[in-house]
Amino acid sequence: MFNNSKLARSVRRAIVLGAASAAALSTMQLQAQEADAAAEEAANLEVIAITGSRIRAPGVESSSPIMSIGDEEIGKLGTPEFERVIRSLPSTIPADGGNVNNGTAGAATIDLRGLGAQRNLVLLNGKRMVPFNFNGQVDTANIPTALIERIDVLTGGASTVYGSDAISGAVNVILKNNFEGAALDINHSQTSESDGDQDNIALTLGANFDGDRGNAVLSVSWMDRKPILLGDRPLGQFGINSNSGSGLAEYLAGEEAILPPAGCQGPNVVDINGSGSTTAIPTRFELIGTGVSGQFREDGTLGANCSLFNFNPFNYYQTPAERYSATALARYQINDDHEFYSSFNFTNTTVEQQVAPSGTFGQAFNLPLYNPLIGSQALDFIIDGANAAVLSGTLLDGGSWTDANGNGVVDTEDSLNVRLRRRTLELGPRTERYDSEIWQLNTGVRGAFYGDWNYDFSYQYGEANRTTVRDGYTNLPNIQNALDTRDGVTCAVGGNCVPINLFGGFGTITEDMAAYARAIAIQQQKYEQEIISFVLDGPVDGIELPTAAGPLAMSVGYEHRKETGLLEPDECLKESPASCQGGAGGNLLPIKGGFTVEEFFLEGILPIFDGQPFAERLDVEFGFRTSDYDSVGSVDSWKLGFNWRPVEEVMFRVMQQRANRAPNVGELSSPVTTGLDNAVQDPCSVANAANIDANLRQLCVSTGMSEAQVGVVPDIISGQINTFNGSDPANPPGPEKADTTTAGIVWTPDFAWANDFTLSVDYYNIEIEDIIGSFSAQEIMDACYKNGDTAECAKIIRVGGDLTGSSAGVQQFITNLKYLQAEGIEIGFNMNFDLDDMGSLAFSGTINKYLTQESQSSDTVPVLDCKGYYGTSCDPISDLRWIQRTTWSYDDFELSLLWRHIDGVDVEPGEASLRFEQFRKIDSYDYFDLYGSWAFHENMTFTLGIDNMFDKDPPVVGNDVGDTSSNSGNTFPSNYDAIGRVYKAGIRFRF
Repeated sequence: MFNNSKLARSVRRAIVLGAASAAALSTMQLQAQEADAAAEEAANLEVIAITGSRIRAPGVESSSPIMSIGDEEIGKLGTPEFERVIRSLPSTIPADGGNVNNGTAGAATIDLRGLGAQRNLVLLNGKRMVPFNFNGQVDTANIPTALIERIDVLTGGASTVYGSDAISGAVNVILKNNFEGAALDINHSQTSESDGDQDNIALTLGANFDGDRGNAVLSVSWMDRKPILLGDRPLGQFGINSNSGSGLAEYLAGEEAILPPAGCQGPNVVDINGSGSTTAIPTRFELIGTGVSGQFREDGTLGANCSLFNFNPFNYYQTPAERYSATALARYQINDDHEFYSSFNFTNTTVEQQVAPSGTFGQAFNLPLYNPLIGSQALDFIIDGANAAVLSGTLLDGGSWTDANGNGVVDTEDSLNVRLRRRTLELGPRTERYDSEIWQLNTGVRGAFYGDWNYDFSYQYGEANRTTVRDGYTNLPNIQNALDTRDGVTCAVGGNCVPINLFGGFGTITEDMAAYARAIAIQQQKYEQEIISFVLDGPVDGIELPTAAGPLAMSVGYEHRKETGLLEPDECLKESPASCQGGAGGNLLPIKGGFTVEEFFLEGILPIFDGQPFAERLDVEFGFRTSDYDSVGSVDSWKLGFNWRPVEEVMFRVMQQRANRAPNVGELSSPVTTGLDNAVQDPCSVANAANIDANLRQLCVSTGMSEAQVGVVPDIISGQINTFNGSDPANPPGPEKADTTTAGIVWTPDFAWANDFTLSVDYYNIEIEDIIGSFSAQEIMDACYKNGDTAECAKIIRVGGDLTGSSAGVQQFITNLKYLQAEGIEIGFNMNFDLDDMGSLAFSGTINKYLTQESQSSDTVPVLDCKGYYGTSCDPISDLRWIQRTTWSYDDFELSLLWRHIDGVDVEPGEASLRFEQFRKIDSYDYFDLYGSWAFHENMTFTLGIDNMFDKDPPVVGNDVGDTSSNSGNTFPSNYDAIGRVYKAGIRFRF
């Protein structure tokens, strides 16, 4: 007979019996569950199901490692943000979230084992969640934290069970779908600097109806997160150069950054020897391809470069966000054999990102020398330098020079192709506001099918809609129009054009000039997911071994899934190469695509031994799924493993899996656009002039340079280089395939001196072949200029000899790279002690040790080893991390201490010689978070917490180590606590 309440209880017991023993973080919850499970097992072993399988069978245990986080542990962490809960686990590395500013997508994503947020699957009650964008990533802000019963994190390829995307694992969020009563949670947090406030209110209501045949639950919540600017902390007030260490002494001494000389100043500028952007104030000038350059002064004169712009203070350590969400769950027992169930969740989220004011950056402009806004001294400087470049052969008519009067001499009737690197502070900071609405409906019927076989038929539809508004950017075409003026009042193009004065310092851009030069742009994204599935599961009575207590348990099913994605940028963003928005990092073009997949799957668990000598229980688990995509054809996934209890206290588990990931909408359908990537240095630039030998010189020339330009052109700016990205329609990527091996042991002895002792040790090896991605810009440049690979050299596009212009860059098309691998050992433990009249003491923890964390793009590219390293290609990946919680409970009081350990990391070996000595290593970090609760009344509980209790400062590495999404404010704010000590307080009402 089908009974949902029994099934729900059995699911919880299954976690205790098998999976959660791997590493349960909530000791009190685990103790209660194990006691309940033991009593139930003795009385009547029910049909149960676990994460990682669709099979319901008596006493089933997981052959794959599963970590379970209960609602009590979530309460101790004291955060309404699901992403922060998962980020605390040693098996994850930070992905997108509240500490990502420049590079955020306005979402909160998960990265298991450092294999990428697109390679794990996020489930809600075992059902897929709709992605928020065409890259297939799930915004976990859509998960109702207040309604979570537990979170199961499954290690390894779960594609056989759940389909594509589950290569690194699956995160299954189990909700309280049998909730009765009312619950109100109010939480507030604030840093010790009295900023970064975060408020959350969640109300949950639930009740049974129709004689307990049905249950309905509604949970609504609101969250508000205030921003913290880099300028709000001493470490973030100005940039520190990762290569020279410039600015470090000033920071350590509590001083301000060194100012440039008088006449070359302005808001947020620093000395030329400091750390900052060459898109500066006053304006920098460069005659493209000639080496003729300089910087204006505040009085309009032009001389040697004298300042950099300090972009740090405008950025966020913590981005502001506001979220409204609602989740409804319902089930109804139609009769003893059939049940209807449904869920609906909706989230409205607004996230804001902010970076320093925009500018003209590397944009090339056609500058008419008759423009009267150019001062006489500056005009002479430009003309004299240009004519000298004509004589040297670096400036040619038809190149960066248009000889309008044909006299062979650069004069005021001519125009030059120049770069005017001007930071447009008068336009305000650059902002991006992400307004998202995500909703998902899941409904179905389940129950008895035939005999002991059950069925589950479900339909789900999800939709994500997002509007992004960009403001404060420079309108590059308008600035080009505004430079072409003969009287400084009107433009050659006429209309509402206002001439702009870029030939000086702050204030030369008036309000009218700023209004014409400013660009606001909008883009809209939509993603839809539709899934129809039908699953049968039950025993195969004809297949039962005499040594076992039960028959083969099977699950078979069919799933139809359709996914479509859409991106619609406005006309401003479509313009190439850099859109109308200077400083936006490239242009955008419409994306419209999708795929449909038809899947058939089966699973089986075959009991081999039960109650035998040295085989208390031995089960073999297997599965197969075939997936037919209309985009890449058919792919197959499979799994084979076993779990063996030689005695009741010891369980061995082994699983081998083949998983697949088909390319997502963005990987299949992205047009070629411009963007930015991180790189260390242009080997052909002035920064490397002393190391350019004859061989390197010829390679530089082969990529579009003249002999005279080699070693003269400027280096890349702020560790970033322009790129050309997108799908290659002539060679679309194929699916990834992963081989996953896990093997472990779980020990649950019955000690007299400790209760509920659990120790698990699991080995995992996830090796992915044909990974979908693109070569990094640094890999392409190294392959060309170090290895002499002509195919890679052809991907480097220079304009005027250098790589800093908006039309220059490196081609990065989406393709299948060689491999990506994560290998390691994870240890979980749990125990508690009865202190008699002093209450109880509990210890639990999880340790992750990486053995391998590496990738290789192709046979001609070196292996990238990220284990224990950080740098341009590697976000910090410590080879050893752990969390350990100690909890003391006494009557109505509870006090808990969480110890978070992050092992030391070194800068990538290939970059070490470039980096300042003190920035080549980050020492081990230990954080301690304190939590306390008082059950003041049976319906009311007060909670207090302190994160980073000892206010440990983050590591200092400067602004140029790592990509811009992870390295910000001279540190790694997602990996380390950059905002300092945080105080938390809350109150819970339960009725």
